[in-house]
Amino acid sequence: MSRAALLEAHGLRLSRGGRVLLDGVSLQVLPHRTLALLGANGAGKSLLLRVLHGLIAPDTGSMLQSGRPLGARVRHAQSMVFQRPVMLRCSVRANLRFALHARGLRGAVRERGIDEALALCRLEPLADQPARSLSGGEQQRLAIARALVPAPDLLLLDEPTASLDPGATRAVETLVNGARARGVTPLIVTHDVHQARRLADDVVFLAEGRVAESGAAREVLAEPRTAALRDWLGGRLPDA
Repeated sequence: MSRAALLEAHGLRLSRGGRVLLDGVSLQVLPHRTLALLGANGAGKSLLLRVLHGLIAPDTGSMLQSGRPLGARVRHAQSMVFQRPVMLRCSVRANLRFALHARGLRGAVRERGIDEALALCRLEPLADQPARSLSGGEQQRLAIARALVPAPDLLLLDEPTASLDPGATRAVETLVNGARARGVTPLIVTHDVHQARRLADDVVFLAEGRVAESGAAREVLAEPRTAALRDWLGGRLPDA
C-alpha cells in the first residue's frame, strides 16, 4: 500500500452467523481521486463502507487514514451519506443546524455553515420548508451538502442516486464532482457502471466479499480480467 493513500484497509474480514461477509479485503483510497466500489447485490459494498467509516468493527484486519490508525479523531475527518438520508421532522435549516451542532460547529461558524450548505445544494428558497417534504433528489443534495460543510478529507457515499431520475442524478453527481474540486476525496458505492465511468478514477470490484479486481477505472472497466466482472458489466444474471 502507498504511504500517500488517504485511506487504507488491510485484510478486513467480517463474519456473521457463520457466514463470511468480507474476506480479506484490502484497498487504498488515493487523495483527490474518486474511488467507486462496484459489485452485485450482496457482494459486501455497503457493509465495507460502514466498516471503513468505523460503524462496524471487522473481526480482523486494520485500517489507516493518512497513515494513522482509524480512531474517533481520525474518523472525524470523514463524512458519510447513506442511501436514504435521515431527515428530522423540522425545517431544512433546522436539520442543518442540528447536524452541524453534532459535528461540533457552534455559533456564528455554524450559521455560516448552514448558509454555505444551502447554497451548495441550491435549496435557499426552501430553507424554512419541512425537510421531509423535499423530493428524494433534494433530500440527497441536502444530505451531501451538510456532510461537506465540516470540510472532511473523505466523503463516503452509499448509492447516493438509487431510485433518482436522470435530472436528480445529474444534480447529485454535480455535487460530488464539486466536492472533489473543493479538495474532498469521494468514495462512492454504485450499481451503475455508467456512473462509475462518469465519476470514478479508480474502481474496486467486489464479488462474494472479496476484491475480485481493482485499479484505474478506465482500464478495469474496458478490459475486465475476471468472469465475475465480465458478467456484471454484461448484465448477465448469476446462477441461482
